Amino acid sequence: MNELIFRGKDLFRPSWSNLLPLLLVIAVQLVLGTRRLGTLSTVWLVLGTVAAAGLAFTLSWRSWSRVGADGVTVCWGVGAGRTYPWHEVRWVDVRETKANGTASYAARVFLTDGRRRSLPGLATSPIYPAADFDVNVQRVVNWWEYSTHPTQRVKPPKQFRDRLTPMVIGVLATVVICAVGFVVIVL
Repeated sequence: MNELIFRGKDLFRPSWSNLLPLLLVIAVQLVLGTRRLGTLSTVWLVLGTVAAAGLAFTLSWRSWSRVGADGVTVCWGVGAGRTYPWHEVRWVDVRETKANGTASYAARVFLTDGRRRSLPGLATSPIYPAADFDVNVQRVVNWWEYSTHPTQRVKPPKQFRDRLTPMVIGVLATVVICAVGFVVIVL
């Protein structure tokens, strides 16, 4: 079988619909910041927001995962990535995340020590649709089934953390950061 590579830059494409919320946050920071914080503090606040957004986009753009004979290698945009050999992979499935009436899907692997690892570049959502998502997930499952013995394949039980996805954590962190920024500006 051929080695599979899924790259973030093949999936994540910049668009105006994704840039609009950032521009709105910056506009609010500029309007409220100049009134309450002064020009210099507002400039630093806006630069910090742009730097954080730029870092997040760069890391997602550089992220990738590779599936091959040696196992699953995951890289979140920094370094060479980490390889999980097939004997450490207990299960492969698709995580579904629902929000605002839409659903996003991401492939993930479950490891022998209980950790879960999403595969960067192997996801689909309304914002970033991947027409061949199901085919690629099946190709990963085929690699896994080919490389492991049936007794090693154990489906993990559902846990609370299955509902906490990186996207949910990111959204919650964004809301908290914006709320704290708003409180600082208003007070």
